[in-house]
Amino acid sequence: MFGWQKSPQDPNRPLKYGLLAGNGRFPFLVLDAARSQGVEMVVAAIKEETFLDLAAHTKTIEWMGIGQLGKLINFFKREGVTHALMAGQVKHTQIFSGAIPDFRMVKLLASLLTKNTNSLIGAVTKEFASEGITVIDSTTFLTPLLAPKGVLTLRSPSEKELADINYGIEVANEIARLDLGQTIVVCDRAVVAVEAMEGTDATILRAGTLSNGRPLTVVKVAKPNQDMRFDVPVVGLPTIETMLKAGATCLSITAHKTLLFDRQEVLALANKSNISITGT
Repeated sequence: MFGWQKSPQDPNRPLKYGLLAGNGRFPFLVLDAARSQGVEMVVAAIKEETFLDLAAHTKTIEWMGIGQLGKLINFFKREGVTHALMAGQVKHTQIFSGAIPDFRMVKLLASLLTKNTNSLIGAVTKEFASEGITVIDSTTFLTPLLAPKGVLTLRSPSEKELADINYGIEVANEIARLDLGQTIVVCDRAVVAVEAMEGTDATILRAGTLSNGRPLTVVKVAKPNQDMRFDVPVVGLPTIETMLKAGATCLSITAHKTLLFDRQEVLALANKSNISITGT
């Protein structure tokens, strides 16, 4: 259905979708879901991040470095892309890697007062818009994968875990508002670890090393004014596997704004391991 829509800027020009792919399974799911709805996407793959086997899931793919903004935009324009999606993690630490930015990226970085996630991706989105490319919600083709509200597992949170969730959400919302991270780990209403550039899994593992074997509650939130075009919270099997390693027994995620990948497998492992998962 999407493939037959027309561009609002030019009614005679059909919509064409481009995917900027990071790492993980997110880009694979977007491509497969879009194809099931009659949409074939061209893919811009990031050499430092994108899984190599993504190439088998698309007819058109171009590989580029993390800092090659000019190449990215030129590729999308050459392919006639009108609407773009961003899917998959791009580690924030790549900013400090040895990647060499092209001239367009250098100009963009120089224009930023801060280089947090919101400012960086927001600036890239404006660059796309200046070239007639609209960035759309990364969940456009994946709305059935958004976590519902309520307890998702067989076990509900205990009173102690609920207290940690309620406390954790308040703290995590403030951290997310500051664009520092979206995950915190709590024990007895005390923050054990806060996510920064290292990502969710590393944060959970770090909490495990600090907790002295005490059970942990993981709280992952969407930002207060979550822009669904990018940086949407994602939970999948690796999250639960990491929780098991760290001794975490409860997970709280933001309902309707968190993508839950491999839901059946996630819930099966959580139930087997007596982990409680709740959409709040």
